[in-house]
Order: sequence, then C-alpha cells, then structure tokens
Amino acid sequence: MPIKQDEPRKTGKRAMDQIFEGATALITGGGSGIGRASALALASAGCTVTVAGRTASTLEETVRMITEAGGAARQVECDVTDEQSVAHAVQMAVGDSGRLDFGVNGAGISGGDELRNLADYPTETFDRMIAVDLRGTFLSMKYQLRQMQAQGFGSIVNIGSGASVVGVAGFAGYTAAKHGILGLTRTAALDYGPSGIRVNALVVGLVNTPLIAEGRSPEVMAARVAAHPIGRIAEPQEIADAVLWLCSDRSSFVTGAAVPVDGGYTAR
Repeated sequence: MPIKQDEPRKTGKRAMDQIFEGATALITGGGSGIGRASALALASAGCTVTVAGRTASTLEETVRMITEAGGAARQVECDVTDEQSVAHAVQMAVGDSGRLDFGVNGAGISGGDELRNLADYPTETFDRMIAVDLRGTFLSMKYQLRQMQAQGFGSIVNIGSGASVVGVAGFAGYTAAKHGILGLTRTAALDYGPSGIRVNALVVGLVNTPLIAEGRSPEVMAARVAAHPIGRIAEPQEIADAVLWLCSDRSSFVTGAAVPVDGGYTAR
C-alpha cells in the first residue's frame, strides 16, 4: 500500500514512515534499467512520477507498468544535452503541484567495450561522454535545484558508477564523466544544504539490464561478473531500493555522499 504523508513542513522533513504519497519525482533515463526500476519503486510508494528520456516507446512502457499497478505517472521526451529540453522536463514534473520532491538523474551512455589508452582515445567519443553523462547531469541538477530552492526542500540522487571513484583502464571519457558527476554531487550538497536540499550519488556496479550482455562474449561477461566480489551483478531493483532510501527521510543526515551499491567492486 502507498505510504501516507503528512503535509510537508518548509524544511521538507516528514515523519519517518510517511514519505512519498503526494510527492513528485522526475527520473531522467526513466525508460529502462535503473531509471525504470526507480520510477516503479517511487510510484509504488505513492509518488507521482515523471519519466524523461529520448525514446517515447520505452517511456510509454514505464508509464503503462506504473499505471497498471495503480500508480501515477507521466512521460516527457527529453534530451539532457539540450538545456531547454531539460528545463521543460522539470516544469512538467512540477506540474500543478508546484513542487518537486525528488530528482533521480540516470540518463547517460556507457563506455562500451572498445578499450583505448588515453592518447588514443577518440576525441569525439570523449566529447559525447561529457555532453551526455556529465553535462546532462549538470543541466538536470540546475533546474531541479532551482525548483527545490524555491520550495525549501528536496532530495537529488545522481546515478554514478564504480568509475566515479576508481580509474578504469581504457575508459577515459566514461571515467572522467562519472568522476565529474561525483564532483557535481558534492559541490551541490555544500551549496544547497542550508536550503534543506540533500544531494547524493550512488556508486553502482554492473547491473543486469536487457542490453548488458548484447554483443559481449561469455568470456567478457564472466570477467565483468568476477570483478564484483559478491559473485554476481546487480538487479535494477537493488539499485532502486537505494534510490528510495536516499530520497526518504531515513537518510536525513546523508548528503554529499558517494554510496556504494556495487557488490564490492570498489573495495578492491
């Protein structure tokens, strides 16, 4: 059953078990993977969810899954590299409620499997990684934070990776972008903590999504799984559970953190 919520005070602090009903959230990259799992989890707890992404069909599927389960959701096509598109997505998420409680920023592209030393790393690939993963997160945070500062509360969760905190040989662009997301997270936590806003990042290991094994040999997948001491990769719902915790007041004293949900990947 959805969790009921008291009217939020100006600080955004609510009773421990009364968090999500009546709240609103924007999830970028909400058409698949971690974004979809996070949208489903937030909606099942009573949050009105807006999923944003570039592919209408996958967004429609996420919305369908939520509404069939009795939740409230809407979609907005959004290219996170385009500032006006991001501003519009935030406006859509706020809607008639006049509030944005949660921002979950998961839109991004992966590093692929083409390993290149930095001197041989294609400049166009580097620029694309920075434009989508880092600048896209910056723009999403920019407009989410403007709304949250005006209302005096909110929580933002950025989806990072193990590459946010450790080097990854051959992935210069991806690693630079993911390190940058953690820098944005920590800076925003300092800037907006006094305004009642918390900003955190998840350090995520490899996640089991439909595309994860596509085009990869069993040997490559085995090596990737072996990099996680827990002996397997994550399911999207396991990441979504951490998203819910960071959105909730159960994590009320957590901000500026890089929270590992990585099966021990970064413990090496």
